[in-house]
Amino acid sequence: MSRHATLTLRQRAFSYLARRDYSRLELRGKLSPYWQETDESLDTLLDDLTERGYLSDARAATQFLHAKRSRLGTQRITHELRHKGISEELIQEALPELKATEFETALAVWQRKFGTLPPDDKEKAKQMRFMLSRGFSFATIFKILKADDE
Repeated sequence: MSRHATLTLRQRAFSYLARRDYSRLELRGKLSPYWQETDESLDTLLDDLTERGYLSDARAATQFLHAKRSRLGTQRITHELRHKGISEELIQEALPELKATEFETALAVWQRKFGTLPPDDKEKAKQMRFMLSRGFSFATIFKILKADDE
């Protein structure tokens, strides 16, 4: 029998949280397959972990931002934070800084991936699709590709 088969729900939660910060929604998703009627309530456990400071949506959001801000645009980061269950309030707090650095981030991503302006419309469309998939705004992409010149 494996070591994981004997872990309690609380031990499993600490095991996950020891590796990285999770949002409440993410940790709930991780633990729910292991929750059984004999265990303590999943919500009670999550409330306790939050109360004791082990579980924090704010920390999880900050960790995610630091990990992704050099590779993703504001729109994609916002979408992923919402998907992780981070509150709109926390997302709104992060937006001004993200928007302030979006052009520099987008330019760095574009230079790593392409480095030269597209020679034709087909290549331009390819570069735009890539940048859009990373969550950068049209305005930012047009600035980089100089498409907004006259």
